[in-house]
Amino acid sequence: MVKIEAIIQPFKLDEVKASLTSLGVEGVTILHVLGHAGPDGLKARYRGGEYHVDVPKVKLEMLVSSHRADEVIDAISRAARTGAAGDDGTILVYEIADAIRIRNGRRMEFALSD
Repeated sequence: MVKIEAIIQPFKLDEVKASLTSLGVEGVTILHVLGHAGPDGLKARYRGGEYHVDVPKVKLEMLVSSHRADEVIDAISRAARTGAAGDDGTILVYEIADAIRIRNGRRMEFALSD
Protein backbone atom coordinates (compact mmCIF):
# COMPACT_ATOMS: atom_id res chain seq x y z
CA MET A 1 0.00 0.00 0.00
CA VAL A 2 1.21 3.52 -0.79
CA LYS A 3 0.17 6.99 0.25
CA ILE A 4 0.01 9.48 -2.60
CA GLU A 5 0.13 13.19 -1.88
CA ALA A 6 -0.51 15.62 -4.71
CA ILE A 7 -0.10 19.37 -4.40
CA ILE A 8 -1.97 21.05 -7.25
CA GLN A 9 -3.34 24.37 -8.43
CA PRO A 10 -6.74 25.09 -6.79
CA PHE A 11 -8.57 25.58 -10.10
CA LYS A 12 -7.64 22.03 -11.19
CA LEU A 13 -9.24 20.35 -8.15
CA ASP A 14 -12.54 19.41 -9.84
CA GLU A 15 -10.74 17.85 -12.82
CA VAL A 16 -8.42 15.83 -10.57
CA LYS A 17 -11.34 14.62 -8.41
CA ALA A 18 -13.28 13.57 -11.51
CA SER A 19 -10.24 11.71 -12.83
CA LEU A 20 -9.75 9.87 -9.52
CA THR A 21 -13.46 9.02 -9.26
CA SER A 22 -13.38 7.50 -12.75
CA LEU A 23 -10.65 5.15 -11.47
CA GLY A 24 -12.71 4.24 -8.41
CA VAL A 25 -10.52 6.20 -5.99
CA GLU A 26 -12.95 7.92 -3.66
CA GLY A 27 -11.23 8.11 -0.26
CA VAL A 28 -9.34 11.36 -0.74
CA THR A 29 -8.43 13.93 1.92
CA ILE A 30 -8.35 17.48 0.55
CA LEU A 31 -6.48 20.28 2.31
CA HIS A 32 -6.08 23.93 1.40
CA VAL A 33 -2.42 24.84 1.86
CA LEU A 34 -0.02 27.67 1.07
CA GLY A 35 3.12 27.27 -1.01
CA HIS A 36 6.19 29.34 -0.16
CA ALA A 37 8.95 29.33 -2.75
CA GLY A 38 11.46 31.44 -0.82
CA PRO A 39 13.56 34.09 -2.57
CA ASP A 40 12.66 32.85 -6.07
CA GLY A 41 8.92 32.84 -5.40
CA LEU A 42 6.13 35.28 -6.14
CA LYS A 43 6.82 38.84 -5.00
CA ALA A 44 4.45 41.75 -4.44
CA ARG A 45 5.03 45.43 -3.77
CA TYR A 46 3.17 47.39 -1.16
CA ARG A 47 3.96 50.95 -0.10
CA GLY A 48 7.42 50.81 -1.56
CA GLY A 49 8.36 47.49 0.04
CA GLU A 50 8.77 44.13 -1.64
CA TYR A 51 7.19 41.06 -0.03
CA HIS A 52 7.21 37.36 -0.72
CA VAL A 53 3.69 36.05 -1.31
CA ASP A 54 2.52 32.62 -0.20
CA VAL A 55 0.57 31.00 -3.03
CA PRO A 56 -2.69 29.06 -2.38
CA LYS A 57 -2.50 25.39 -3.36
CA VAL A 58 -4.59 22.27 -2.76
CA LYS A 59 -3.13 19.09 -1.29
CA LEU A 60 -4.79 15.71 -1.89
CA GLU A 61 -3.88 12.63 0.15
CA MET A 62 -5.01 9.07 -0.58
CA LEU A 63 -4.04 5.47 0.07
CA VAL A 64 -4.02 3.03 -2.84
CA SER A 65 -2.71 -0.47 -3.40
CA SER A 66 0.86 -0.56 -4.71
CA HIS A 67 -0.12 -2.18 -8.00
CA ARG A 68 -2.46 0.75 -8.85
CA ALA A 69 -0.08 3.55 -7.84
CA ASP A 70 1.24 4.29 -11.35
CA GLU A 71 -2.29 4.40 -12.77
CA VAL A 72 -3.40 6.89 -10.10
CA ILE A 73 -0.26 9.02 -10.51
CA ASP A 74 -0.80 9.21 -14.28
CA ALA A 75 -4.44 10.24 -13.80
CA ILE A 76 -3.47 13.01 -11.37
CA SER A 77 -0.67 14.23 -13.65
CA ARG A 78 -2.93 14.44 -16.70
CA ALA A 79 -5.76 16.19 -14.86
CA ALA A 80 -3.56 18.66 -12.94
CA ARG A 81 -1.40 19.75 -15.88
CA THR A 82 -2.17 23.35 -16.91
CA GLY A 83 0.03 23.73 -20.00
CA ALA A 84 1.08 27.20 -18.82
CA ALA A 85 4.49 28.29 -17.61
CA GLY A 86 4.91 27.91 -13.87
CA ASP A 87 4.47 25.24 -11.25
CA ASP A 88 1.66 22.73 -11.84
CA GLY A 89 2.43 20.98 -8.55
CA THR A 90 4.13 17.95 -7.07
CA ILE A 91 3.22 14.30 -6.46
CA LEU A 92 4.83 12.41 -3.57
CA VAL A 93 4.57 8.65 -3.01
CA TYR A 94 5.23 6.91 0.33
CA GLU A 95 5.25 3.23 1.27
CA ILE A 96 2.83 2.51 4.14
CA ALA A 97 3.95 -0.03 6.71
CA ASP A 98 0.59 -0.25 8.49
CA ALA A 99 -2.77 1.50 8.89
CA ILE A 100 -5.11 0.91 11.82
CA ARG A 101 -8.72 2.00 12.22
CA ILE A 102 -9.04 3.43 15.73
CA ARG A 103 -12.68 2.43 16.22
CA ASN A 104 -12.25 -1.33 15.76
CA GLY A 105 -8.52 -2.01 15.37
CA ARG A 106 -8.83 -3.31 11.77
CA ARG A 107 -5.57 -3.11 9.87
CA MET A 108 -4.55 -2.23 6.31
CA GLU A 109 -7.44 -3.47 4.16
CA PHE A 110 -9.93 -0.88 5.47
CA ALA A 111 -7.69 2.00 4.37
CA LEU A 112 -7.53 1.33 0.66
CA SER A 113 -9.51 3.74 -1.48
CA ASP A 114 -9.63 1.46 -4.53
